[in-house]
Order: sequence, then structure tokens, then C-alpha cells
Amino acid sequence: MLVLEEVADPAPGPGEVLIRLRASALNHLDVWIRKGLPSVPKPRILGADGSGVVEALGAGVTGFEPGQPVVINPGVEMPDGVIHVIGEHGDGTNAELIAVPASNVYPIPEGLSFEEAAAFPLVFETAYRMLVTRAHLRAGEWVLLWGIGGGVSTAGLAIARALGARTIATSSSDAKLERARELGADATVNHATDDVKAFVREATEGHGADVVVDTVGEATWRTSLDVAARDGRIAVCGATSGPNPPAALHRIWWKQLTILGSTMGTKTDFEGAYELVASRRALPVVDEVVPLADIRAAHARLEAGEQLGKIVLAV
Repeated sequence: MLVLEEVADPAPGPGEVLIRLRASALNHLDVWIRKGLPSVPKPRILGADGSGVVEALGAGVTGFEPGQPVVINPGVEMPDGVIHVIGEHGDGTNAELIAVPASNVYPIPEGLSFEEAAAFPLVFETAYRMLVTRAHLRAGEWVLLWGIGGGVSTAGLAIARALGARTIATSSSDAKLERARELGADATVNHATDDVKAFVREATEGHGADVVVDTVGEATWRTSLDVAARDGRIAVCGATSGPNPPAALHRIWWKQLTILGSTMGTKTDFEGAYELVASRRALPVVDEVVPLADIRAAHARLEAGEQLGKIVLAV
């Protein structure tokens, strides 16, 4: 259940920055946490992504000024190397104020609005790790992105294009496919009405997809294996349709495929994605901006998969 309520203002501890938020983007992570998947202590202020202005500095923090526009890296690296996600492992950005480690705070890239700045961190960091750190995507390679419209797939399209790769986007919505072409997708296919395997074979002249970005799982896995090129890589960061697909192990060894698990990203991954955005080589897509008070309707739109890009809450 989503409840809007007043809570005590946070204060910045040593090494932290207190941020007055102006925008907070939704992610499917918020839906899963709301539903208790995985088990998360409640109540919890949701929201991984946020941008705003510096309100105050904790002891020992330098390099920031009150009123400075900033964006938050939602992945907090713990001493043991585990990544804790803001809004999942602690209170998040669907609020007026949040205190976060100074190492997770960055100036908003020049030219970006608060809403655009809030729209890129989690999904760009995730997609960058999948495509660059894990799959080592190279210019000229073919990338298949399942379910364009989702945050990771839309970010993956922008990053793949910035790296000089060729892209195929899928959706069950022709309107979303048209928008994907406007965003630079080289080819698009309706996975609800068309034969994705045949389409990819034709689009790539029989080569197949060098990299497949699969966030869907059971519903797409068999086709992901089928369309992957010999020596291809399949990067997986989620399973929205279920986590237990048919293994089809013979396709993995016949084609010498590499299956790459990936989740969130490190500080290095975030900074790689940040540089692409700051240089305007890859930019976030904002689906709509709604007031924080309308968060229930925003969650309903996200859960129904109606968006293309990020739904952003104006705080």
C-alpha cells in the first residue's frame, strides 16, 4: 500500500549530504518492494532515483555548496563490496529530503533538467554494466533489446547507439516501436504478432544478435537462445515473466554462448554511464512527469507497462 504521510526530517551524518529533492523517478524495483518482493522491512520510503539541490553538509564533507543542483547514484557500495540500493535497503527518494553518502552525489550534467537527471541513474547504471562491463559490447555488433519501453531496455538502446552498435528493439506495442525508431533503433519487431527469430535472422543477414539484453525471463528465454549469434552473449538482469525458463542447454554449447548475470552496478559503472549522459552521447527518456501526490496513479501506469522511458515524480 502506498501512503503519503509526514515523517521527521533526516539530518546529514558525517560524510553525508542532505538533498532537497526536486524529482524522483520510478523503477519496477519500487513495485516489487511495495509488494514485499523480496522481503523488505516495512514501512519504507520508496525511490532509488532522485535529483535536487544540496540542503546541508555533514561533518567532513567538502566539494559541494548549499543550493547546488545534484543527482544521486542509487548504488551505495558497502565495505564488503555489496551494493545497497537506496529505497530498497533504506529509505528512498519519494520524499522532500534525503541524506546520502557524499560519494554518491554528483553535479547534474549541464543541460539536464531535474526530471531528466532523476530519470537516468539506476537504469543507465544497470544497462551500462550489462552492455559494457559484462558483455564488452563493441562498435558494429548487433544488440537485441527485449521490451522497449522498460527503463533498462530504453537506457540500453541509448548506450548501445552511443557505442556504435546496431540495435533491434522489441515490443508488443506498435506505438512504442515507432517511438523506438525515433530514438534511433535500427530495426524493430512486434514480439506479440511477429516471428522474432525470423526477423532477427533477416535483419542481421543471418548473423544473429551478438548481445541479447533479457530482463523478461521465462517468456523470452528460448527465443533469446535462438537469436543469439555464435559466440554471442546474453545479459540477464531480471525475469519479469518468471525466473525458471526452459534451459535448452544444447543451444548454449552448440553456439558457444556466454550467459552473463548482472545487477545494478559499481561506482565505476555509474561514472561510465554518467559520462555518456554528461557528454550527451546517451540521454534519458522521460515518459511523463506527475506530482508526488499522484504516486498511486504513477505506479499503476508503470505496473501496466504503459510507459516508454521513465515516469518521474515532481517533488
